[in-house]
Amino acid sequence: MRTTTLTTSPHSRRPSLRTRHVVTPSLHLSDTAAASVFRAVRLRGPIGRDVIAQTTSLSIATVNRQVIALLNAGLLRERADLAVAGAIGRPRVPVEVNHEPFMTLGVHIGARTTSIVATDLFGRTLDAVETPTPRSGQGPALAALADGASRYLRRWHRRRPLWVGVAIGGAVDGASGHVDHPRLGWREAPVGPVFADTLGLPVSVASHVDTMAGAELLLGMRRPAASSSTSLYVYARETVGYALVIGGRVHSPASGPGTIANLPAASELLGGSGQLESTVSDEAVLAAARRLRILPAARVGGAAGTVTELLRAARNGNQQAKDLLTERARVLGEAVALLRDLLNPDDLVVGGQAFTEYPEGMVQVEAAFAARSVLPPRDIRVTTFGNRVQEAGAGIVSLGGLYADPLGAMRRAGLPGSTLIATDHESSA
Repeated sequence: MRTTTLTTSPHSRRPSLRTRHVVTPSLHLSDTAAASVFRAVRLRGPIGRDVIAQTTSLSIATVNRQVIALLNAGLLRERADLAVAGAIGRPRVPVEVNHEPFMTLGVHIGARTTSIVATDLFGRTLDAVETPTPRSGQGPALAALADGASRYLRRWHRRRPLWVGVAIGGAVDGASGHVDHPRLGWREAPVGPVFADTLGLPVSVASHVDTMAGAELLLGMRRPAASSSTSLYVYARETVGYALVIGGRVHSPASGPGTIANLPAASELLGGSGQLESTVSDEAVLAAARRLRILPAARVGGAAGTVTELLRAARNGNQQAKDLLTERARVLGEAVALLRDLLNPDDLVVGGQAFTEYPEGMVQVEAAFAARSVLPPRDIRVTTFGNRVQEAGAGIVSLGGLYADPLGAMRRAGLPGSTLIATDHESSA
């Protein structure tokens, strides 16, 4: 296995042969003809060409050309068995996504654990494995993670991998795939190049909260919002973060995502330093639980108490455990209200296990949000993906390039037939 030499100079990010497979992530609703047709078939198939034209507002001639190109690329297949009786000609034959031959690989690198996820072309998880995130230096850690992903891919004999997506915290340079991750001690870590060199596939790397917002946008199976709409996604688990979706696109500043870790947050019960992450993170909540003797103190060489144990104690009637989790929910609700009042999005989504592992706490989140916000009432929507939101985020960054440019993605993956590309630039209305 090859490894990439680590560098600290910003000039090391210039394109080279070693980074040729690193592709800027696509976390948006593309309005190109091919993307619009593929999205219509993905969401509504099996579907006829006439219905695709109605759904996308593309002309029937454009739809026909794009369907032929997508059939040639292997992304669609015809369903002659579903053709309307008496109909004449192939345009009357419904088409659907040809998902069985293909897969993508998502990798979520967390502060404590890393998930490797196999995803089909619908964004459904085929399989997922979890492993501790290596705590060695960034070079050996990246080499170990990429090698693990390579060994995992070798299990899949009947599906062709098309793309790799990496979701990770910290500041991500999507164009080069380099990452600064203070919590892991990584600086200019060549995440994208190492995975591309090891796996030999196109690789996209994105901020993990951006990917979760992208999963809501692209996999949430909701109707696309108006081009002027905005959505705020707030995440909390081991870390806290947020992402903005503006006009069907996850907003990803070139300098990396902003941070809400240092937002003011006060709780005598939880303790902390007066800042949000140090008050509501898993680590902070567990420290409070040990201080209150809800969980045993951590012993040298022994296992410390877990969030699962704290949840079990609360559900078994331990009032102190309930109070602790309720207080976490209150602080989170007030933080969400502060962000909502600042940004005033059209849609508000929360995700991460701090919200989803203890759904009983959402009542307190919503109450604290309503009490703190000074703007008119607004509903809070919990992520579509529940406790699997990290998997969904990793999956969508591996699928984003395909959804944005299905024919170009097949070309990058080196698939035969993908050179037969329709040239229409007609956009959906």
